[in-house]
Amino acid sequence: MTTYNWDLIERLLHEVQNSAGHSFAPRAYAEDYAAQKASAGEPIENLDHLKTLACEYERLLLLRGYIEPRPDDQGSTGNNFVLTARGASLLSLIDSSIPGNDHPRQVLDDQQDALDEATFDEVASKAQIA
Repeated sequence: MTTYNWDLIERLLHEVQNSAGHSFAPRAYAEDYAAQKASAGEPIENLDHLKTLACEYERLLLLRGYIEPRPDDQGSTGNNFVLTARGASLLSLIDSSIPGNDHPRQVLDDQQDALDEATFDEVASKAQIA
């Protein structure tokens, strides 16, 4: 069973939303994520591991259709992205600013690979997940 760091993925997806006009930098976002956790008194994973994981998530999100290259007319730098409909759906399920996000994350964690396209599309289509 594949497990994901939903907080880090959430951070990356929010950064995708805000990446118009500047390059997407997953390693820097991982550093910011770790600093934010540390300042909140939460334990953090090995920073090098988090940076590597952020890059792996960028690749996975792109390959599996959660993000796609940002069009020129939307502030493309040649190295930034926009959310696809699938990516927006994922963000709405795992967004920590939305009350009750723990249940969708648990449902996703119960899947063999929650970010597999067919698996995610099936799970996300169920009204009771949200």
